[in-house]
Amino acid sequence: MKAPSEPRHIAAIDLGSNSFHMVVAQVIDQDLQLISRHKQRVRLASGLDNTKKLNDEAMTRGLDCLAMFAERIQGFAPENVRIAATHTLRQAANAQKFIECARTILPYPIEIIPGMEEGRLIYLGVAHTQPQSDSMLVVDIGGGSTEMVIGQGFEAQLVNSLQMGCVSYNQRFFPQGKLSKKRFAQAFVAAQQKLESVARQYRKKGWQSAFGASGTIKAVREVLIGIGYDDGIITIERLETLIDKLCEKNQIEELDLKGLSDERKPVFAAGVAILYAILKDLNIKEMHFSQGALREGLLYEMEERFKCSDIRLRTTESLAQKHRVDLEHAAKIKGLARQFFDQIHHGAKISPQQHELVDLLEWSALLHEVGLSISLQGYHRHSEYILRYTNMPGFNSEQQLVLSTLARFQRKALKLNEMPDFTLYKKKQIIQLIRILRLAIVLNGQRSDELLPEICLTAEDNVWTLSSHDVEWLENNKLLHADLLSEQQYWENIGWTLIF
Repeated sequence: MKAPSEPRHIAAIDLGSNSFHMVVAQVIDQDLQLISRHKQRVRLASGLDNTKKLNDEAMTRGLDCLAMFAERIQGFAPENVRIAATHTLRQAANAQKFIECARTILPYPIEIIPGMEEGRLIYLGVAHTQPQSDSMLVVDIGGGSTEMVIGQGFEAQLVNSLQMGCVSYNQRFFPQGKLSKKRFAQAFVAAQQKLESVARQYRKKGWQSAFGASGTIKAVREVLIGIGYDDGIITIERLETLIDKLCEKNQIEELDLKGLSDERKPVFAAGVAILYAILKDLNIKEMHFSQGALREGLLYEMEERFKCSDIRLRTTESLAQKHRVDLEHAAKIKGLARQFFDQIHHGAKISPQQHELVDLLEWSALLHEVGLSISLQGYHRHSEYILRYTNMPGFNSEQQLVLSTLARFQRKALKLNEMPDFTLYKKKQIIQLIRILRLAIVLNGQRSDELLPEICLTAEDNVWTLSSHDVEWLENNKLLHADLLSEQQYWENIGWTLIF
């Protein structure tokens, strides 16, 4: 196998209105791995005066942050660093002065990107870090502007950047940190006025999944979790509950909400008002948070070859190659596992969640032997650890937990008391996948070039039966018969029945 090339390090920096962000990654062959994230609250937008000039204090905060970033990426080649400045530096009359000072600290080009380009890159960042839907709506509420994008795959199709942000709205509607229902109503109506010209266009085009990116929506998600909405999904009703809680206080500094950081607190109410207007006007039923944003979009833009129909497919293929997985053997197990899944579901049309489970089953079949790269002894536990803790773009934490669980229970004793709890899936669904994967692995355990006879699997509760039209299929394969007897004993030990 071809030896991996030397890693190339790349960095993307987002000079936002409220915070500066930097993400650093390494590129090894076809694999892009995020290795560090850095964030500093600089409140650049608060330094714009009535003449649209940045004051010295805001400039100093920004330049001090860039000095810290410069230490991290010292020695990076110019082609491996991309820096994008957004709304505040788009607005600032003296932006060039800031950029000239910045270049003496951070010797890389700084691009002031238009709002539409910012929206496209934000969408790209989300698209590369989420499972692909038929279509996605992506919303990013920044300090000075809000980007809304609908796209398919990696292509942004409907993009708008609106002049409303949590810093500017905070200054306008919540001066001196004052809170009230009247102020929320004023901020809400102002946001609706901004949305008025585009909302119908978005509703008409439609989307399959809605995602929110960056700090405002991340903070809302964390506060909703703190209130008791453990899944962190953002809905109109939940935002209304949150607004009621905010309006119980007269001052923003009095807020004491679990999950709300002190640095986010000053602009939180304004962000909630804008988000509430977006959900209402676009009729968004639910919104999920995405880790991907502008800086990730910048990274992947630098590496065009990372485009893929499903980021999870690229992730699993890259991980398999990285750990020298026997892809031919894995493909046999994947094929048989899918065949067994279809058989026990009698070829019926499956639900979207079941389709997701099939994908996870197939990806686990591809990756179940990644632990062999560490050691043959206990490799199922090594595989579990790798799949649980490695960076897997496109997979949420629970999907990654499913993959690691299937790897853990692919062989040996079935200690089901060690199974983790799941929230997106039922435990019985995961147990079904465990049984299927184990059987597919056992039946291919000899890694023979000879094809197995056609095997049929039927399942009735805890009684599963393997059969074949070739009545001598096991008589001609004593080793496989012995392996199945061992597997049968593992099943019997926990009250399951395997017949063959």
